[in-house]
Amino acid sequence: MKYIGISLITFILLAGCASNNTPPVKKQVTSTDKDLNKVTTPPPSPEYKGELKEVEDTNYSSAYMYPEDSVKKEKVVEPTQITPLATDSAMNKEECIAMISQEKFDKYAAMFGSETASIKRCNMIKAMNQ
Repeated sequence: MKYIGISLITFILLAGCASNNTPPVKKQVTSTDKDLNKVTTPPPSPEYKGELKEVEDTNYSSAYMYPEDSVKKEKVVEPTQITPLATDSAMNKEECIAMISQEKFDKYAAMFGSETASIKRCNMIKAMNQ
């Protein structure tokens, strides 16, 4: 039994190593006259026919680099011209706390840096709900 097992394993090993495939046959490449005529030369490099300018550091012009805008500039509204919110839409601290809880009021005050910012936030929320 022992000899049968060893011989069987040896047979399987030898059968796996032996290949039934024959090596591929390489075809001989024959060159023809047609192949020799197909050889092309690269096109000639283009030639620059213009004249090159000499660049100097002294030819800097601020008028060229920063031209005046011919486009009409938009009118900037000054802060004194901005109208404040209407008095009926403005609310105070108590109304804001009544609208949102004290906890959210304190959260907004800490987030935005002041109580007036949290009151502005309440105004925005009120405007969005209307």
